[in-house]
Amino acid sequence: MEVNRDEAERCIEIAIDALKSGNVDRSEKFLRKAESLFPSQRAKDLLSQVLSAKKSTSDTRNRKPCNKSKDVPPEPSDYTTDQVEMVNRIKSCKDYYEVLNITKEATDSEIKKSYKKLALQLHPDKNHAPGAVEAFKQIGNAVAVLTDAEKRKSYDLYGTESRTTRNQSYYHHQNHEYEHAYARGGSFESDFTAEEVFNMFFGGGFPQQRMHQQRRYQQNHRESTQQPSLAFGLILVLIVVSMLSSFFTSDPVYSLSQSARYPVRRNTIHLNIPYFVKDKFENEYQGSLARLENSVEEEYIATMKQACYRERSYREVMMAKARSFGSKAHLDQAQNMKMPSCENLGRIGLNKYMPY
Repeated sequence: MEVNRDEAERCIEIAIDALKSGNVDRSEKFLRKAESLFPSQRAKDLLSQVLSAKKSTSDTRNRKPCNKSKDVPPEPSDYTTDQVEMVNRIKSCKDYYEVLNITKEATDSEIKKSYKKLALQLHPDKNHAPGAVEAFKQIGNAVAVLTDAEKRKSYDLYGTESRTTRNQSYYHHQNHEYEHAYARGGSFESDFTAEEVFNMFFGGGFPQQRMHQQRRYQQNHRESTQQPSLAFGLILVLIVVSMLSSFFTSDPVYSLSQSARYPVRRNTIHLNIPYFVKDKFENEYQGSLARLENSVEEEYIATMKQACYRERSYREVMMAKARSFGSKAHLDQAQNMKMPSCENLGRIGLNKYMPY
């Protein structure tokens, strides 16, 4: 099943490239293939957009021109059909990765490159289509969040669909709440306006001073408005919740790292992933071992993917610094840098996460 998922992802990437080059039929073909291999919401959404674009193009070609009076000149339009379609695509997106038309494994440089391309086409001075201002704000929010390591980590955990099924009901609730937060621009907003983000990328500089002033103001405002009674009540609530949770919360069945509580090592049957359980695991565990090991493998892969991304990003930074200083020795050192998490992914067959 994992092989089908990877092949489906590859088909989606081919479809996106075809759509960028204007080959709508090829894009549709590969999206349908992705759906047949491994159905996903991403493929469905993209296929819906492709079919909508084909229908719009067909309707435009088949539409008969209106009979206009010879005395009334046609009203000039200050925006094109392509600009309208771009705005509509941005407004229909469900997450920031889709807004910037990138994958979740995109590097900082890929994110910035995609933003620059879109920003030049969506800037209000150039694009006067209805909704262009809102679309411009959306791509600004997207690039500001995804190029901030902490915000991106939070967004990956709570802003999109969960990658693990270990506690499906909990994650379903969390995703539902954060999808609404995303729709409102809630917890995942930039600290800057869309124009400020644009200026950062096109010569305006990074407004560090404004950021520090804004954060200092917000902190002072919170401290000045917080009432002692409210703080005391909040402390009491936290204490009570903590005490109750200690009674009702049970330990996880397994851990990915060995400790005094989880001393016994086991390996999953499918991918041979190591995990650790308690001494009495075999006598006390009553659930499905196959389902448990599936959860172990999904958590391990998700953890390794995040760690691999950080390793690759760090290597790219070190290589860029070495090139800027013209140091071949440092460049060689950066290129040969060990990436254990990426290598672990390669060991279990996920070669696309291996270092280039």
